[in-house]
Amino acid sequence: MSEFWVISVPLDKVSLQSLEKLNRAASKTRLASVFRFPIPELKVGTLDVLLSVSDDLSRLDAYTESVIQRTAQCMLEVMEHSKDKVQENALANGVDLASYVTHFQWDRGKYSTSLPLRTLTEVISKQVFQTETDLKSRSAAYSNVKSSLQTIEHRTEGNLHTRTLTDVVKREDLVLGSEYLTTLLVVVSRENFALWEKTYESLTEFVVPRSSRKLLEESEGGIFTVTLFKKAVSDFKAQARRNKFTVREFSFEESEKQGEEMTRLHTDKKEQYGTFVRWLKVNFSEVFMAWIHLKALRVFVESVLRYGLPVNFQTVLLQPDRKRSQHLRGLLDSLYAHLDCTGAASKPDAGLDIPDMSMAPQDYYSYIFYKININLVTG
Repeated sequence: MSEFWVISVPLDKVSLQSLEKLNRAASKTRLASVFRFPIPELKVGTLDVLLSVSDDLSRLDAYTESVIQRTAQCMLEVMEHSKDKVQENALANGVDLASYVTHFQWDRGKYSTSLPLRTLTEVISKQVFQTETDLKSRSAAYSNVKSSLQTIEHRTEGNLHTRTLTDVVKREDLVLGSEYLTTLLVVVSRENFALWEKTYESLTEFVVPRSSRKLLEESEGGIFTVTLFKKAVSDFKAQARRNKFTVREFSFEESEKQGEEMTRLHTDKKEQYGTFVRWLKVNFSEVFMAWIHLKALRVFVESVLRYGLPVNFQTVLLQPDRKRSQHLRGLLDSLYAHLDCTGAASKPDAGLDIPDMSMAPQDYYSYIFYKININLVTG
């Protein structure tokens, strides 16, 4: 299952006994796998700071998760031809997401425990915001190149009257640079192939005999060349229309430019692809790790707010069995029913003042609870 539950309980005698019961029950009945989720002791600060940081962390949690999801989605879209390799690129610190979560260790190098909670929150917020900003600009740049290339490629897939002929007409197919002669391209429907071969030389008296060659044949018809004197072009076009042949406007110089543009865009896309995939891989990892640290921050802050000072709580990571999560929830509720302090929230001697529980989220439990869903790469 790609979902984890982080729970926090105070280190009183009853709660510790309940934790032992939880470990035994989870192991015996296979309701869940149980892991350590160590959180260092952080600088608590004042109650006002805790309450303010708690609100900020809640919003930052949702925002960070959305950035991770967008990064993963972008990875899927960019690696559209190798989606089977997306999962192996969506890692955290070089390991799969589940392994990172189940072996979580606080990174003191990135998130020093000597920093105030407010500063730690700001560090993660700036990191995630910068990632989102870079993601937007890099994604837009890659999309522009991809879109431009697709536009040119789609032109080569139209019908014979509209499609570009960059990949069809070569320099040797045409008379170029002549003062008197020119080569026209003519669209002929399949049923008129024989008529074209029989009549093209006689459509005007200035057509070069046996100058027609078929360059392209498709189900609807084909494209033929014909060479004639430039002074006869207008008359030839008029006669061709009467016989249901269509002379296509064509410039070899423009065709060459389109070919060069397509080559350039293919090169740009290939270069950007490699750079962008590497960036996505690195930043998916960085933001995911920041998100798990953010979860740990939330657990710490809410535990202090709920259980009071001095800081004294135990955190456990559970990976529920997907089919038995309701049973696990029932077990947790029964084991930690004694922690339900909603009735004591207004008591002056309950440690730190507890925020009004009427404002608590809908999934309030007697213990601290946060969900981590690592099913971020789908498609």
